[in-house]
Order: sequence, then structure tokens, then C-alpha cells
Amino acid sequence: MGKEIERKFLVKDLGYREAGEGVPYSQGYLCIQPERVVRVRRVGDRGFITVKGKTTGATRLEYEYEIPVGEADELLESLCEKPLIEKLRYKCEYMGFLWEVDEFLGENEGLVIAEIELESEDMEFPRPEWIGLEVTGDPRYYNSSLVNRPFKYW
Repeated sequence: MGKEIERKFLVKDLGYREAGEGVPYSQGYLCIQPERVVRVRRVGDRGFITVKGKTTGATRLEYEYEIPVGEADELLESLCEKPLIEKLRYKCEYMGFLWEVDEFLGENEGLVIAEIELESEDMEFPRPEWIGLEVTGDPRYYNSSLVNRPFKYW
């Protein structure tokens, strides 16, 4: 069984960019329900399909599988809800923890969110100076929510 324990934070400055170049991501959703989401993602020359369960606290079931990139492109273009989520992802190591920082583009430009995956919900971790307000439980910041209500309309 796949399980994801993830906490999300707003980012207050550009210090995370010291980690290097952001990688372009394009993702779309085949299903957006409170109980489940099905996501298709293209990262560089790789494609993925992911099934996620309902979030409880900071935990949810997650299953991710690599698919041929051509199939990912076709699903993104023809079957996924629009707008697609476009972003640059930065991976930042900080005191033994990996942070993933997403700079959203397109309809969600201006939004920057940092995520950290943990082994338990109550696990302690150091926060880089560029981390701001925690938004873990706020559904407005779920990528799947940004399809139906992009950040530019907030």
C-alpha cells in the first residue's frame, strides 16, 4: 500500500532557487473527487499516472506508475480537465530533508508552494528561512483544486 505524508507551505522569498534550475512539469486530472483524484503528469521525457485517495490530516493513499511519455501527452491533451497545471519544480536539500518547491505558471502564476514528505505526521523537521505559512489542510492549495479555481482568480 502506498502512503504519502506531506506538509505544504507558502514560500516567502526566492532563497530556494539556490538549489539550481527548476524542472518543467505539466499535469492534468482525469478525475477530481473528494475521495480520489487521478492525475497524469509529464516531467521532462517521462510520463506518469497517479491515483491518490482522500487526504486525512497530512496523509493519503498514493499510487504512481510510469507510463510512455506519448500516452501521457495524449491524455493531457485530450482527456484531462483544463487548464493544465504548469509549473517549475525545484528540489532543495535542507539539513537532511528534501523540499520540493513548485513555482506555478500560466493560470496559477504567482503561487509558490513548498512541500516536504515525512515518515509520520508528527515528525519534527527544520524549516528553511524561505518557508512561510503552513497550508497543509487548506484545499485551495491542492493542485487538483487549482484546475477549477486557478490562483489568478483568488
